[in-house]
Amino acid sequence: VGHNDILIKIKKTAICGTDVHIYNWDEWSQKTIPVPMVVGHEYVGEVVAIGQEVRGFEIGDRVSGEGHITCGHCRNCRGGRTHLCRNTIGVGVNREGAFAEYLVIPAFNAFKIPDEISDDLASIFDPFGNAVHTALSFDLVGEDVLITGAGPIGIMAAAVAKHVGA
Repeated sequence: VGHNDILIKIKKTAICGTDVHIYNWDEWSQKTIPVPMVVGHEYVGEVVAIGQEVRGFEIGDRVSGEGHITCGHCRNCRGGRTHLCRNTIGVGVNREGAFAEYLVIPAFNAFKIPDEISDDLASIFDPFGNAVHTALSFDLVGEDVLITGAGPIGIMAAAVAKHVGA
């Protein structure tokens, strides 16, 4: 475990569309995924080790994590636009992922899971976050909404849209 990392014992994972692409070993996967590779980036687990510089986490904390590890040094990262980091490394895509017993990630990428949130729900925060972010990017109250695609994210986006009054 690096000085800014945490070691997570994985409790539950979910399968993402990205994982399906990798399983099917499509053209994108063949160009992108170094092999051998443990994939998976949707998960919940428990902190079992903490790097010496890490603050804010304790052994036993339930956590999940952001699957895009950014450099923190490029112009976009320094400007608060980490989603545009050109040096992004994907957990379970460019580095070892969560379909394993343990996962090491930078503490910056981890977040604590409140006790009232089940492991089932916590393990799908990634697609749920995508659905919420996308659906709430628009004022949906009283609007008709068309969501193309009935995969997990599309179904969650439809539920969010309905919940806010679309």
